[in-house]
Formats: sequence, C-alpha cells, structure tokens
Amino acid sequence: MGVKSGVNLNLYHLPGMYANRLAGLLVLTLLILIGTTGCAHTSEYMNTQHVFHDFEIVNTYPHDPEAFTQGLLFLDGYLYESTGLRGRSSVRKVELETGKIIQIHKLDSKYFGEGLTELDGRLIQLTLDAGVGFVYDLQTFEKKHTFQYNGRGWGLTNDGERLIMSDGSAYLRFLDPETFRETGRLAVTERGEPVENLNELQMVSGKIYANVLFTNHIAIINPDTGEIECRIDLGKLLPMARDAGSPINVLNGIAYDAANDRLFVTGKLWPILFEIRIKR
Repeated sequence: MGVKSGVNLNLYHLPGMYANRLAGLLVLTLLILIGTTGCAHTSEYMNTQHVFHDFEIVNTYPHDPEAFTQGLLFLDGYLYESTGLRGRSSVRKVELETGKIIQIHKLDSKYFGEGLTELDGRLIQLTLDAGVGFVYDLQTFEKKHTFQYNGRGWGLTNDGERLIMSDGSAYLRFLDPETFRETGRLAVTERGEPVENLNELQMVSGKIYANVLFTNHIAIINPDTGEIECRIDLGKLLPMARDAGSPINVLNGIAYDAANDRLFVTGKLWPILFEIRIKR
C-alpha cells in the first residue's frame, strides 16, 4: 500500500512499544499455558497487546533508496521487486549482494505499483487503485496480459495453487491464478479481533507473513484459520536504516529464500535490505 498524498518521509514513527515488560511477560506466560500461541520468544519491544518472536540480524545488503518497495520476492538467487509512486512504479530484478538493478520494466505513470508474486514462470503485479493487475514473463518482463479486480490492491503472494491478495482490510482474498476470479476470502484475526491494514505478503514455510501498516510488525498468519499466531517486531531496524544516510518511509517488503531458509526484509526508500533469522 502506498502513501496517497505524496511521500511524507517522516509520517510514521515508532509506536509506543516500551510498555511494562513484566506485564508483557505475564501475558506471554498465560497465553502459552492456555495454548493460544506457538511463539517461543519475546522481542525487546514487547507490549501487552501482542506476542512476538524475537529475531537476529544475519546480514545486510544495499537497497536502492529510490525504491518505494511494495512487493518483494526471492527467486533463483535474485530479488524481484515491485515499486510504487506514480511515475516511479516498476518491476525490477535486483542482484542481492550489490542492490544493482539487472532488469526493469517501468509502469505507465497513471499506475501506482503494488504487490508482486511469481507463479509458473510469471510475475504477477497489482496496482493500488486502478483495479488492474499485470502478468509478465519472468525472463523477459514482457507484459503478457492484464486482469481486473474490485477495490484496492496491496500485497500479493501465492501458495502454489492460489493467489493470495491483501487490500487493506482484515480479509485476504484468494484468486484463481488462471482466471484471476475471486474464489474465497479469509478473515484475519488476533485473539478474536479483526486485524486490518495487512500490506505486503509472503508465504514462508506454510505460513502467510504480512507487513501490518502503521506498525513495525510482521504478522504470522495461519492460512487455514486466519489467526495471527505471532508477530515479529522489527522496530529496532528503523534507526539502522535512518543512520545509513537516507530518509526512509515505512517498513514494507518480505522475501524468502526457501532453499536456504533465509528471510529478507526492507522498507519503502530504505537504503538497506536486512537478512534476519527468527528465534523459535
């Protein structure tokens, strides 16, 4: 999802996550005892509303500070990225180690690029508010065809059989990857409460990882029940991204290297891409 009224680089700040740690630990203990979460660790930004996995930084890589990251994926040694903003939206193939753009397709200036996924040798990209998506050949970036959907397009991933799309609501949509018709919806909840603003999506080891806009969190969603089983608080990455010398926007962008079990995260206009390891 993109900022609608231009790029306000300082619009979002770290939410108040320094609540009483003892209370947070008591809540975590209670949740584990009653079996409502599989999370084994807490983050240093623990609050009393959510339960978190902790993480460690494994590596950092250069990331284009001009890339307003909307969708991200890792495939065959390269990152594929969808960027937003009108007049700057693109699909690109990027070298992980250097951040160098290997290949790029720029969208018409009327489109605001959004989520991106790959399925069966095709790159599939959403747009924010045009109600249209694009299908590209993975190798050539040639646009093969377009498809339409109702409402907004935010994040996009797939489970090998279905496209999974977010639109800013508390629901994920399932789309047929051939007809692009909606085949169902999944309500996303946390302790029985709906969770909105689900943004960039990525399938990781059978779970749906989702950036949650207006937070520094990645939610880990059970694709069968829609329940958020856990969160990852990435708030401590923001000062590191700022210290790299570029103004930044919100956290957004999740890529997973399944072959080597590597998880990558970044944000809009961030000069750094982080490889992180979840502590389970």
